[in-house]
Amino acid sequence: MTLFSDPLCPYCHRVRMVLAEKGIAVDVVDVDAKHLPDEVMDANPYGTVPTLVDRDLRLYESRIIMEYLDERFPHPPLLPVDPVSRANARLFMYRITHDWYQLMGRGFNGTADEKTKARKALRESLITSAPIFAAHPFFMSDEFSLVDCCVAPLLWRLPALGIELPEQAKAVRNYMTRIFAWEAFRASLTEAERELVADL
Repeated sequence: MTLFSDPLCPYCHRVRMVLAEKGIAVDVVDVDAKHLPDEVMDANPYGTVPTLVDRDLRLYESRIIMEYLDERFPHPPLLPVDPVSRANARLFMYRITHDWYQLMGRGFNGTADEKTKARKALRESLITSAPIFAAHPFFMSDEFSLVDCCVAPLLWRLPALGIELPEQAKAVRNYMTRIFAWEAFRASLTEAERELVADL
């Protein structure tokens, strides 16, 4: 099994967290998302990372890869068993990606004005969401799940975006302390990701 992963890509980071939590043996090949090798282009018609190659199977899109890994390696389970809770977890992942990841992307890659607006909107949204983070030890759950694998890479990048959370977002900061100390999160970090925070 081979994962093509950009060391700074938050979508790749999500998949690496799942691999670390489940202790899956995989060859992680570091690539530059802007200059992908032919192997990735052959396996993925969209030319994106993460791309997972598992024998004859070729998978792309981080959430599809994450759910495949969770089903193929069922222990520990990272999605709830019952259909309602599982659907809610998928909805959380969709919203995190659609709302917060879109803002993060604009915060890094937009024009100066777009960056400022996106960073402000992301900060305000996280502050507003503080009660959600306070409700459970993990994101909307008492157990570590795929949803945490989606949230944590985004939160790790807040310093690089110049976003500092105020006292009213203390529940978010407490969650960050817990999740950043989680063994799978520590194991999932690339050298470039460690420097992302350490250098600030």
